[in-house]
Amino acid sequence: MNIILYSEQHGQARQFNLRSPRFIAWSASVLLLVLGGCFVAGSMVGAQWLAGEPARQLKTWSTELGRQRADLDAARVVLQQNVDALAIRVGQMNARVIRLDALGKRLTEMAKINKGEFNFDSAPPIGGREQADAGQPASAPLLTDMLDRLAQVLANREQQLGALENVILTRELRREVYPQGRPVQEGFISSSFGSRVDPFTGYTAFHAGVDFAGESGAQVAAVATGVVIWSGERMGYGNLVEVNHGGGYVTRYAHNSANLVKVGDTVQKGQVLALIGTTGHSTGPHVHFEVLHGGSPVDPMAFIDKNAAQPLKATR
Repeated sequence: MNIILYSEQHGQARQFNLRSPRFIAWSASVLLLVLGGCFVAGSMVGAQWLAGEPARQLKTWSTELGRQRADLDAARVVLQQNVDALAIRVGQMNARVIRLDALGKRLTEMAKINKGEFNFDSAPPIGGREQADAGQPASAPLLTDMLDRLAQVLANREQQLGALENVILTRELRREVYPQGRPVQEGFISSSFGSRVDPFTGYTAFHAGVDFAGESGAQVAAVATGVVIWSGERMGYGNLVEVNHGGGYVTRYAHNSANLVKVGDTVQKGQVLALIGTTGHSTGPHVHFEVLHGGSPVDPMAFIDKNAAQPLKATR
């Protein structure tokens, strides 16, 4: 096989025989030269690439480390937020426990229960054999569920104790406003409730209260908590103090030498209202004591405690 090359510059044609040994040797030399150049160029490029690979790898690792550090910081923030939320929950529940303890102490005192039976200053004693395989480690979801259940229990206890406190307060209020006791600490009953002979006319008359004889100037006390609705003179009663206790109950204290309260005053059970005298329709120093219910007089003896004298309190 021959290749003919024609040159326009020289106007000559040259012929090459591809099968000749000379051409084959020349072609092989050129091929080796090209391959050698490619090898040298590839080696140089490879060397340059290998020289830059650690830098790129280090940059990749640094980028990945930075991303992992950012993820760790984000997880730490979320964890701290969860811890803060749990701390707030625990603080709120602790405050509710303190309120429950205070309420329990008040109820213990109001109900006059032995403090040894309900001691709110110390934790209740508990015990028992622990099982080695019982229970499980606490986890965040489990701890949250426990806090939710405990919060519900505390809410129920607050409602129950609040209702009990209202019952006790209502009972105490009724006890305070219910007329009971003697209006004087000392003295004897000189005239009872009901029909009697009027000492001035000699005719039979109805006596609407009970008279307690005593020394002039002795203290007259309220037998229940209430509001003063009359303080002044009234025909037949002399100086009169009238107290409304609610529930339809009113008490009267008459023939006083002096009234120590005025209309509109709130008085407590045992508070001094007046001083014994003999004003009005009276034959001597005493206090005329009446109890009215629904506007009608009732026998005060049903409300007088015969076993204990009514303690007196100073006026405001």
